Amino acid sequence: MTSTVDSPTADTPDAVSAPAVALTIAGSEATGGAGAQADLKTFQELGVFGIANLTCIVSFDPKDNWNHRFVPVDQQVIADQLEATTAAYGPASGAPSVLDTVKIGMLGSPATISTVATALAAAAFTNVVLDPVLICKGQEPGHARDTDQALKAQILPLATFVTPNHFEAESLSGLRITDLESLKAAAVRIHELSGAAVLAKGGVRLAGPDAVDVYYDGGPLEVLSAPKVGEVAVSGAGCSLAAAVTAELAKGATPLAAARTAKAFVTAGIRNRVASGAPFDALWQGGPR
Repeated sequence: MTSTVDSPTADTPDAVSAPAVALTIAGSEATGGAGAQADLKTFQELGVFGIANLTCIVSFDPKDNWNHRFVPVDQQVIADQLEATTAAYGPASGAPSVLDTVKIGMLGSPATISTVATALAAAAFTNVVLDPVLICKGQEPGHARDTDQALKAQILPLATFVTPNHFEAESLSGLRITDLESLKAAAVRIHELSGAAVLAKGGVRLAGPDAVDVYYDGGPLEVLSAPKVGEVAVSGAGCSLAAAVTAELAKGATPLAAARTAKAFVTAGIRNRVASGAPFDALWQGGPR
């Protein structure tokens, strides 16, 4: 006689615990190396159920020095995505894993920033990880400046964790970063301005054999260091670092522990980078395996 075994459900003792849930609000990047694609792959690798709400579509233009072609998503569509996501997984949803952690990536325009800021304030997320993308290669300078100012005014005050790269750390802090000491000073300044934990990335931009990042949350300052893997930045490294922090926070890690895990995750992903016909390599989120 053949018997059948039902799959475990939430009501059976053998049910698998529901995974933590995390949201990325970011752009789609057509080659898959960065943006929401990188975020979702990072979430999956770190054992978190990932959700993406898209703000824009970005595609490199190989006929124009691989600059970005940027198409914003309609504001109502962005608002609709956020409404659906919070209804499905927010505190009032009844979902077994409540969505309380979000990563903010490429927003791209003051209008989108306003839409997202309104949704963030209404949802009251516990963890808001801001990867402060302040400029899009090939973007018109005036538009980029307006977006920069709107991000600082509306999103930065809502962040609980900020992951600026060298350029972004200079912009947010108002300081010139040339070495480890000035990177430390920038991290402290950004924390003072935002109240958020800060992981300021030196990466390959600072001289020396190591890729050095600085963590500061108002307590002891921590320097996170790993040997450089080449001297050229890899596509998706910044997105994946912030996404890894997000995933770890969603699972309950402390901010410093999340930063350390994210640093190791990205270092392995850079070491196992993916080449293509583009003039840059992409981080592979499966690198730590």
